Amino acid sequence: MLNTMLRKQLIALLTLTALTAAAAGCGGSEESPGNTGGSGSTTDKVKVGVIPIVDVAPIYLGKEQGFFAKRNIELTMEQAQGGAAIVPAVVSGQYQFGFSNVVSLMLAQSKNVPIKAVANGNNATGDPKKDFGMLVVKDPAIKTAKDLEGKTVATNTLKNIVDTSVKQIVRQAGGDPAKVKFVEVPFPDMAAALDANRVQAMFVVEPFLASALAKGWTTIGAFADVDPGLCISAYFTSTQLIQTKGDLVTRFTEAMKESLAYADANPDRVRQAVTTYTTIKTDAAAKMTLPKFSADVNTASVEKLNGLIVTEGLLTAPADLSKLLP
Repeated sequence: MLNTMLRKQLIALLTLTALTAAAAGCGGSEESPGNTGGSGSTTDKVKVGVIPIVDVAPIYLGKEQGFFAKRNIELTMEQAQGGAAIVPAVVSGQYQFGFSNVVSLMLAQSKNVPIKAVANGNNATGDPKKDFGMLVVKDPAIKTAKDLEGKTVATNTLKNIVDTSVKQIVRQAGGDPAKVKFVEVPFPDMAAALDANRVQAMFVVEPFLASALAKGWTTIGAFADVDPGLCISAYFTSTQLIQTKGDLVTRFTEAMKESLAYADANPDRVRQAVTTYTTIKTDAAAKMTLPKFSADVNTASVEKLNGLIVTEGLLTAPADLSKLLP
């Protein structure tokens, strides 16, 4: 199973270069006949690539509350395993917008993939002891992240914000991140992998974190350990769509900001929304720790991540955030 996922990830990453060259010829949003893409009476049909985790609850709530419809956007969400697979789909025009962790976006930008973030996604809670994304272990002998040396850790995709964060957590605990092995496991499958000892730790996010903690497993790190206000993700689009459908991008951004503000002010609605697009049940959703949903990108935390991915050797020089961030 892991080999299959690795092949898919490699194919997605290799596709980026080809898509960059082809982007100029790609179309923008899918439109109904006679759609002008403006803010009049016609409606833009928009597909957004998302991941089935708590992070994307605001966009589902925004659709439910009519924030997109009132801006003449007919919204459809399509689920993917990770942001690295969503990036090429946005560049090709399969999706008009996408959701991705910011590390995947910075790596894409460094390769001149024609994308730009248009709205914030979500942030760490600010509390390393109670965050929505945490490093979980089953073995009581693993007491700190330093103890992960020589162990295997599950990450949803390689070279993204999850394994980058784990490496920093290990480093801050006095360990050597180069001695930690990472394997790709989808978030819904991580608990089974840890239970079977195929991995010795997993960095998992809600809604899967709460069920893992219900098993009596413990945490030894969190997103908030990297930065209290760590920007985890962002919604993005292609530069082609910005150039050809700038009004649509503006309307989508406005709707997302309203959705983020609504989600942050209505945690109970967030919990309910998660049960509609994941397999999580209401009782489990009630126990979830929710991220911070800010309408604005925490630029300082993205700059910190930019430095970390250079430290980890993912980039030889920092990504150009002036071209990437809103």
